[in-house]
Amino acid sequence: MHLNVHPVAAGHHPGAWRWPGADPVAFSRIEGYLDVARTAERGLLDAVFLADVPGLHADLTDYPIVNGLEPTLVLTAMAVVTERIGLVGTASTTYNEPYNIARRFRALDLISHGRAGWNAVTTSGPRVAGNFTAHEPDSAERYARAQEFVSVVRKLWESWAPDALVTDVASGRYADMARIRPIDHHGSHYDVAGPISLPPSEQGYPVIFHAGVSDSVRTLTARTGEVMFSAVVDPDAALADISDIRSRALAFGRPAGSVLFLPGLVTSVAGTEEEALERREELDELSGNEGALFAVAATLGLDPGDLALDRPVPEALRGGLHRVGGHARAVARLALEGRTVRDIVRRGGGGGHVVAVGAPEQVADLIQTWFESGAVDGFTLMPDVTFDGLPAFVDEVVPILQRRGLFRTAYEGSTLREHYGLALPDVAPRDRATVPRASAERITSSA
Repeated sequence: MHLNVHPVAAGHHPGAWRWPGADPVAFSRIEGYLDVARTAERGLLDAVFLADVPGLHADLTDYPIVNGLEPTLVLTAMAVVTERIGLVGTASTTYNEPYNIARRFRALDLISHGRAGWNAVTTSGPRVAGNFTAHEPDSAERYARAQEFVSVVRKLWESWAPDALVTDVASGRYADMARIRPIDHHGSHYDVAGPISLPPSEQGYPVIFHAGVSDSVRTLTARTGEVMFSAVVDPDAALADISDIRSRALAFGRPAGSVLFLPGLVTSVAGTEEEALERREELDELSGNEGALFAVAATLGLDPGDLALDRPVPEALRGGLHRVGGHARAVARLALEGRTVRDIVRRGGGGGHVVAVGAPEQVADLIQTWFESGAVDGFTLMPDVTFDGLPAFVDEVVPILQRRGLFRTAYEGSTLREHYGLALPDVAPRDRATVPRASAERITSSA
């Protein structure tokens, strides 16, 4: 199976910032991120996955919904202190230009020697749109732009042949410009001449991720994605999701197994089930009733004042939940089942992700059940509290998965594509000596 980790500031639980020993402003400090990268690599995880929203998109008075530092800057710092772990960053296709994203992630891929991934998202919401434009594109426009955006980025990444750099010191010939091709893209949204200014990495180009559960995300993933991050709460729904996406991918002419499905898994791990439940309850108390209500209300687009922690979502408000999409779909399903708000929080809260609370063996059992059902290719771990939750998983759960033959005991390759078992793109150099490595090796050795 494959395991990523998705660290968010102090942790994924709303009460994480108040947990003893946690750093309340971890989202703005690089040290915690570097600790995550080192710990994840010690656990042989596939990648660190960083989400991002380019703006302050929520009220921070009581509940710290904030983004961290800009992902590619953080991942570049992580690249210097690690050797194998994959490095996946989010960047919006709505509020960027293809050339800038292609160049930024190509640079990260070269700096890390082929460990980069790009999570291409469309980004929505008036608070973010107001930072860039007076007109927020509707969903159809955002996804049409995204499809072309990803296509342009890939064309730019493919604009250098693997053998374009000659670097013949004796003859003085540095590059074969016939092997560095303009892309001359002229589309509905972008006109880009190209080529890009950097050669391919050891893995050719970064692994392409998409995130979400909407129909538009599924189509985009089936067409261009290689890994999907999503929110699910039960194996049957997850199996239906991945089956649908893979069917669409086949319809686009892509081979079977082109897309890996790694949904989120919120973890609360302790020595015993009782201790894990106590940990979760203490975190719930730290977040306060207001935090729990806010999380569910924000996800479902409801007023927190209309909810009560130990009551279901009022019947009068459930009608609109049938139309809820995206990550909120899983939470809406729980609400439509008549579960109390408290139960909704415990089963995934505002994020709609499956929650694993228990002793290491119990968490491993849950992961194994999902994986062996064929519903997932693994998970993207979302520790309740980052600084102690991730080490608990790495030190206690990973060894159990290894003993059961479900997870690697050593990295077999050095690139992210090798970790995931993904094929090299056609432009990827087969001879790694064709990629200049001297400057990056100097950085690593001096760190």
